[in-house]
Amino acid sequence: MSTEDKFDGMLMAMAQQHEGGVQDLLDTIFNFLARKTDFYTGGGEGAAEKLVNSKFKKHQATAIAKHNKEKEERAEQERKRQEKLEKKRKEEQEAAKMMLDDDSPCKIEEVTDEMADKLKEEWTNKKGESSASVPGTSSSTVNGQTEAPAEEKKSEEAKTKEDNDEEDEAEKGKLKPNSGNGADMPNYKWTQTLQEVEVRVPLKVSFVARPKDVKVVITKKHLTCGIKGHPPIIDGDFPHEVKLEDSTWVIEDGKTLLINLEKVNKMQWWSHIVTSDPEISTKKVNPEPSKLSDLDGETRGLVEKMMYDQRQKELGLPTSDEQKKQDVIKKFMQQHPEMDFSKCKFN
Repeated sequence: MSTEDKFDGMLMAMAQQHEGGVQDLLDTIFNFLARKTDFYTGGGEGAAEKLVNSKFKKHQATAIAKHNKEKEERAEQERKRQEKLEKKRKEEQEAAKMMLDDDSPCKIEEVTDEMADKLKEEWTNKKGESSASVPGTSSSTVNGQTEAPAEEKKSEEAKTKEDNDEEDEAEKGKLKPNSGNGADMPNYKWTQTLQEVEVRVPLKVSFVARPKDVKVVITKKHLTCGIKGHPPIIDGDFPHEVKLEDSTWVIEDGKTLLINLEKVNKMQWWSHIVTSDPEISTKKVNPEPSKLSDLDGETRGLVEKMMYDQRQKELGLPTSDEQKKQDVIKKFMQQHPEMDFSKCKFN
């Protein structure tokens, strides 16, 4: 454990007990140095101030570099997301164009998912009518293969649609995720990755807000935040636990409260920030592709084990757990050669 990690939990606990935020925390620290140490007088005139300035500039540079890097990464993610949306839009346009009659003018227009489904249904119906118009036949032959009658096709399509409706029953009423795989709520906006959740809360005040003006309380299962003296903007239970020591908050530009929540379970998408708010459909989450090197040690080990076991199953070979069992049995048999294992069955 590094020196930074060693004291993070202690400092985070101290910070959360200061309702005035960082300003009150610093006041406590410098007050302690004044009362209990010779920090201000032990190094000569101006030495304490010089030391504070040097440490401030050192860590300021680190914080700014980290902020800029995260900002660039978010911009790159947004660019890739927009490229995907543009690619999908073009594919839908091409699909709509192909479903038009040959005699129809070749005109490409932007279509929604509902319009694309309608065009596909019309095209299928026209094909069915064309097959039914041949006297004495109920099916048609294309490239030597017999197609099913139009009525049978419609029945299959209706059955497929019915099955999809049943599968989507649980998703009815859920919100579609925003571009950050979260949701834009009336009083705040949130986004997420598999590792963390980011919440942006506009403070809607006429003055430049400071940490002392807000109240933020984060526990493993609950969040309360808002302007002091006013009803909380968010006050509810998390759907899943967060890592308290790695969850932080700051005020951006004096107008926005930015809260970062570190997930405990990094293999799970959140459907909402607090359980009292509407859910998003996690089936429609569009995650960015990630590398194994991006995962923490525990999660990476789990993913690598799953990938190995999957390959073993495809090759008809034992999984890692099965291999361990076989190794234990083999070792036991070697240690007891006097025993007869010929009639034993090992699963």
